[in-house]
This record gives sequence, structure tokens and C-alpha cells, in this order.
Amino acid sequence: MIKNHKSELIELRYRFNVGTLMSEVRNNLKWADGKTIKSEIDLQILDLIGPKTEQDNEKIVKTKPEKTDTLEKKDKTKDQLLLDNIFTATGEVKSFLEICGDALKFHKPGENYKTDNYIITEKTMDLMKKHLEETKGRVATRFPPEPNGILHIGHAKAINFNFGYAKVTDGICYLRYDDTNPEKEEEEFFIGIRDMVEWLGYKPYKITHASDNFQKLYDLAVELIKRGHAYICHQKSEEIKGFNPPASPWRDRPMEESLRLFEDMKHGKIDEGHATLRMKTKLEEGKQDPVAYRIKFCHHARTGNAWCIYPTYDYTHCLCDSIENITHSLCTKEFQSRRSSYYWLCNVLDIYCPVQWEYSRMNLNYTLVSKRKIGKLITEGVVRSWDDPRLYTLTALRRRGVPPEAINLFCGKVGVTMSQTQLDTSMFDACIRNVLNVMAPRSMAVLEPLKVTITNFPKDHSHSVTVPDFPADINRGTHNVPIHNVLFIDATDFKEEADKNYKRLTLKQSVGLRHAGFVISVTKVKKDKDGKPVELEVTCEKTDDCKKPKCFIQWVSDPITCEVRLYERLFFHAHPEDPNEVPGGFLTDCNKDSLTIIPSALVDKSVSNAKVFDKFHFERIGFFAFDKDSTPSKPVFNLTIRFRESDGKSD
Repeated sequence: MIKNHKSELIELRYRFNVGTLMSEVRNNLKWADGKTIKSEIDLQILDLIGPKTEQDNEKIVKTKPEKTDTLEKKDKTKDQLLLDNIFTATGEVKSFLEICGDALKFHKPGENYKTDNYIITEKTMDLMKKHLEETKGRVATRFPPEPNGILHIGHAKAINFNFGYAKVTDGICYLRYDDTNPEKEEEEFFIGIRDMVEWLGYKPYKITHASDNFQKLYDLAVELIKRGHAYICHQKSEEIKGFNPPASPWRDRPMEESLRLFEDMKHGKIDEGHATLRMKTKLEEGKQDPVAYRIKFCHHARTGNAWCIYPTYDYTHCLCDSIENITHSLCTKEFQSRRSSYYWLCNVLDIYCPVQWEYSRMNLNYTLVSKRKIGKLITEGVVRSWDDPRLYTLTALRRRGVPPEAINLFCGKVGVTMSQTQLDTSMFDACIRNVLNVMAPRSMAVLEPLKVTITNFPKDHSHSVTVPDFPADINRGTHNVPIHNVLFIDATDFKEEADKNYKRLTLKQSVGLRHAGFVISVTKVKKDKDGKPVELEVTCEKTDDCKKPKCFIQWVSDPITCEVRLYERLFFHAHPEDPNEVPGGFLTDCNKDSLTIIPSALVDKSVSNAKVFDKFHFERIGFFAFDKDSTPSKPVFNLTIRFRESDGKSD
């Protein structure tokens, strides 16, 4: 060992890390006395380099490397620094793991056998060698949704984790549809899932389907029967439900008989519900002999009527992972109880066995993501559809105006944990706000228009003011806003009389017009028959020529009329599905006032060329998204998130 490190010892002398030598020697002499080894090493080093000199005893002063980016960071705005945290230098959205920074200690490709609870058979190493030859040692993950509904915020974490881990390790990730339940699968769900994956910024290495492998899966099932690990059972579904059902009287059925009956199932000779193929294994949760195949006489979206037997998740998942040479099967915690059957099935069939890793699901307060319960909200008329902005499906979040970068940032902040956590929506809102603050250009709008006539402007007066798209960084663009003698402010920004805490426009108090360089003062109030102000006559002065006002308010002139939809929380309680918290059920917990429609709001013309899903920050109101329901004559904006001051006024 001394000889192996001779050159380093001569160069570094007594600064050489002796612990390295100790470790190497102890690995070869496992039962030797540690003190004896240390003494021998010290003698050998002394013999090689001689005793310590004064130079060896000098303390080395370590100098910290100069941070070359410190000045750059000081020169950057908060917006630019936030952009650096979300985007790579090439402008791509950072991956989940790049944002959350988790150093996951997963096994390396080909070292599956080093993980806990991994089962090693006499064929494991040969199968691993073949696996490495086919994959070239590259990480391979998969996102395997069932195409029977819309993806929700919880799926965003799974998408980020699977695609993000593959990206950060220079690997590949499949989008694999688990299309083994044809009764509930529709073409729109296949399209919607892919759309959401790509919207979040990920491109699948390959799009596959469990149905691509139906023949292989059937052949493996036949082999499973031949090896004595599966049998045909005639117990009804209600008889085998739960964790301690009675043992099947057909468990010891002869292999030849099970093969014949399985073929009869395939050819439609047995009625639906009268036979299943069950595997002779037990799940960690106690469930005995899970079903591998069941009969379903229904049309499949991809295979048509070619099959009338369909494999279950417990049977399909691990085999498709094996067929696709997946290295890391990343699943949520509820699948931990299926890990032993995952390994068992691959090993009894003598095929390559990936490693299953589990992580916690992402649960949010004040929401529900169950497909059945969302369907109930739709049928009861509580929400419009699957993409209603009050829901937390990914399509709903996109329509609401939530940027995909904010969802990825949120998933990154939550990180990868193994313990179940319940997160508050305020954390999600903060991520949305941080990203939109950087991405959404500013514009001015008034939700409750109040007409204002500037009496000391000529009637035909017209000029425009230049407004920055991003006030924190004027280099990111500007737009022009016209200003005439008639403009509109928000009705909530005017009171005839108010106390000293009210900072906006009154009969005795002036306000500034945001970006315009003018201060206005009320000279006359015109009211309707109910005494409600409908028009203000004001005079204006340049900001430089008068006392600085307490407040600057937004305004519009020559505006666009639009419909604005303001959304609040859909549920009153944090856990609407919890019977202890909401005894009457989630439908009784719905906020009937969660949607407010303002049919005739006004917004300045800078938004006139907006495209669907474009986002804007309406100053002092909040972030809004251009909605797909809009028509050229009347744009529609959905609110993403609003901020409120302590006095309740929007800001």
C-alpha cells in the first residue's frame, strides 16, 4: 500500500491523508489490530520520508476562491436572480432536481443488486449484464399514467421526478400509458396527458402503451402458469376483496387445466366475472394471490376487439418496466406494498428486474383531486368542467393562468420526501406569484369603472405615455397608453368623504395617475338617481408642479371592454373530504360565491393582441390570464392570484 502511494507521500509528506492508507489496509486485513496497523504505517512513512521538518509543521493558510459572479449578482435585479433559479443559461426550464437540489442516493445502472430488499437469483447477474449491453448504462425512467382522466397537481410531481431525474443524469424517460382498463379510457385522455407533460417542459424519449405488449404479457402469463405460480380461479370479485379473503378452492388446480381455461378466457368462452388468473404470492399489506388477468368484453381504444382479457396493474407494471429496461421505477408510497410482488414476478419468470423506489404523494389543502368527486362537482353544476380554474387539475391550472415554471418550482421546493405531508395552497400561490412577477408584463385595468373628465384638458386633447412592461427592469420593454380628457378610474378609489387612513381620491384629497405624471383633484361629482357617483369632473396638474400625493392609482383611457372572472377558494375547509371536518360531505363545503363575474371591466389597449393563456399583471389588482372562452368582441380574463393590503384594499 505504501508503494502504491509512494509518489504522493514524497510530494505531500506529512500532509498526506494517512486515513486512506488505514482504510485500504483494513480492507485487506479485516481481523488485524488497528493500533498495530497504525504503528506499522507510521514506521514505514518515517523510513520513506524521514522525520518532520519545520516546514511540515507550518500551518497552511487556505485562501477562499474568489467568487467571480459576486459583482454580477449585485448588478442583477430580483427578477433576474429569480429567472436564474428557474431557467438554465440556454433558456430551458430547469429540471425538478435542478431546482430542488436533492442529492438522491439511488443505485447506479447495473447495480440494482446493491439496493435494500432487492432479490438476487442465480440468473440476476447474467440478466444485468444483458441489460447493460442493451442500455449502455444509461438511466431509464417512465411516467405511467392511466388514461382514464385528467392529470392533476399531484401528477406534476411524478412528471417532474421521473423526467427530471432522467434529465439530470443524462438518461431517458418514457411516457407509457397504462391502458389496461378499456372501460374507462378515452382518446381525449391520451391526448390530454401528453399535452400536459409537454406543457410542463418535458419531451418523452418515447411514447409507449401497455397494450403494445399485450401478446408478450399473455405469453409470460402462460409461462407463469407452466411454472406453477398462477392458476385460474372462479371466485367472484366480492369474495376476494379485502385483506383476509378465504383461500381459493382452485389454488392447487392442475397446471394443464389452468392453461386450457386461460386459453378459453382469451377466446371469449367464459363469461365476464366467472374466471380470473391469480398469482401465487402475497402483497406486504396482506392481500393474498392478487389477480393478474380478468375478463372484459369491451372495445379497447387501441387494440379494438382483439382481446377480451386484460392484465391488471399488479401484473403489468413490473413486466412493462422490465421489457423497456427501466432502471429506476419511481412510484408513490401507496405502491410500497407491491414492491415484493414486483420483484417476485420478475424473478420467477427469470427476466430482468428493475428497482422500485417510493416517495410521498403531494397533497394540498382546500382541494380534491379524485376523478369521481370532480365528476360529481361537474354534474352538480358546482364547477363548469375539468378545466374550471377553481380546480387543481393541470388543465384547470393552465386555464387559470398558472405558468408551468411555477408548478415545477413548487414541486422543486417540496422536494422528494418519503413521509406524507399536507401542504397549504399558500405555498403554491407564492411560487405562482414569484414566477408571474418575472414573466407577466404590467398593464392597467379598472374592474368597476368610474368616468373622470379632466376639465382643464381640451376636448380633443390626446397624447400617450410610455409605460414599462416590467417596472423593476425598464430594459425589458415598454408600451404606450393613450390619455384623453376622458378617462376611467376604479370606483373603489373614490370616496366623497373618508377618514385620515384613506389614501385615495376624495373631495379634499388629490391622487396621482400612475405613470402619467399628473395629479388630479375633484371639482364636481355627478350622481345617478340613487345617489351613486357616475362621473367626476377633475382638474389636473403636473406632478412636478404640486405637492406629492399620498397615492397613485391606476386608470385607463380609450380602453377595451372585457369580462373578468375573479376566483376564490372552492372549499371552506382545508380537508373537504374528511368526514370529521366536513360531516355533510365535500359538496356541502363548496363556496357558492367562489366565482365573481364582472361583465364590463376596462383594460388598456396593450392587451389587444393577447393570445390564449397569455398572462398580465393588472397593476394594483393582480395577475390575470387571457381565457380561451374569449371572443374578439369581448375578451375574457381569468384571475390567477390577488394580493390584499391589511386594510382590505387590493394592491
